[in-house]
Amino acid sequence: MEEMGIVIVGGGIAGLATSLALHRKGIKSVVLERAESLRSDGAALGVQTNGWKALEQLGVAHILRLSSLPFYQIRSVLVENGKRYESAAPVSYGEARCIKRNDLVKVLADALPQGTIRFGCRVASVKLDETTSFPIIRVQDGTNIKAKVLIGCDGANSVVAEFLRLNRTKVCASRAVRGLTSYPNGHGFRHEFVRIKTDDVLCGRLPITAHSVFWFALVPNCSADSKNFKDQEAVQKLTLRSIKELSEEWKEMVKKCDKSSLYMSSLRYRTPWEILFGKFRTGTVTVAGDAMHMMGPFLGQGGSSALEDAVVMARCLAEKIEKCGDSRKRIEEGIDEYVRERRMRLFSLSTQTYLTGLCIESSSRVVKLMFMVFVMVLFFDPIHHTRYDCGRL
Repeated sequence: MEEMGIVIVGGGIAGLATSLALHRKGIKSVVLERAESLRSDGAALGVQTNGWKALEQLGVAHILRLSSLPFYQIRSVLVENGKRYESAAPVSYGEARCIKRNDLVKVLADALPQGTIRFGCRVASVKLDETTSFPIIRVQDGTNIKAKVLIGCDGANSVVAEFLRLNRTKVCASRAVRGLTSYPNGHGFRHEFVRIKTDDVLCGRLPITAHSVFWFALVPNCSADSKNFKDQEAVQKLTLRSIKELSEEWKEMVKKCDKSSLYMSSLRYRTPWEILFGKFRTGTVTVAGDAMHMMGPFLGQGGSSALEDAVVMARCLAEKIEKCGDSRKRIEEGIDEYVRERRMRLFSLSTQTYLTGLCIESSSRVVKLMFMVFVMVLFFDPIHHTRYDCGRL
């Protein structure tokens, strides 16, 4: 049986960021990634001020700024009963950019020591050693790994979350389509996040550079067992049917998109009350990123909150290990501190996301209005969450 210190399951944004944060604190970790190479799924993500603060602490923000333009406002368009309503507001007091997911994953991976990521390692199960109570990770090839700390960053269907006996994530009614479109001669769009809502669909567009944009569409009433999720030609046709009421500019954007970037997925989430009451530690095992707090894309905070997790996790563990050693008790205290610090932040984020999603997805105008009132009362400053600072690493 191989013995290791800190093992991270999942080589996505949360896993790589957590490993890098630990590395910056002088703590070695190993990332087990089931794929044979860095993940290429997904298109891009918007990162607002709170996310850039975390990236600064990780030491990679300056690299990512080279391949992304800032955007300065959010413009919302509602088309209802043939009428068009439009409003615009500043993004926040700080920085907001859209970055390609592949760029972020590559930059995080390149900053790690060689050999940190082990590809082709699909975790089958987790159990606690009967003698030491440290986790034993069983890899699908039959290998057993004994770790001092296990951090699950393995997404919505997390094996580690299952070990912690967290409920399975729930599924939203809508499906999300994401894509990238290139404009060789420049797209000419304003530096803004524009989103447009009709009776049938919600679409959004974000500039990445002067020649490329990221866009998404939330498609309702798409069967959960659809076999077309990975058929990019079918996904493109479905999206075009969904946006038939929008202008030619939007239709051309979908028609000319890079089909290899097209990505359709279910929208999964943990309810706010699960975040508030969930047990996120057993022994020296915990979770971060989507495995901990999967949320809908309605606030665009999934990636940024995972980056925050990484910074807080590394800080809490390092403080205990540096002062008191790496005994099981001290490690557990560090994880408990991490969970305490993250819980209320994530509860607030997940509540705002959950209510916003209900506003968007509800077909009843009365129900929609009710949830809009809840959002306005509970979150009178709708961009307050972007001002959050996860602190120094």
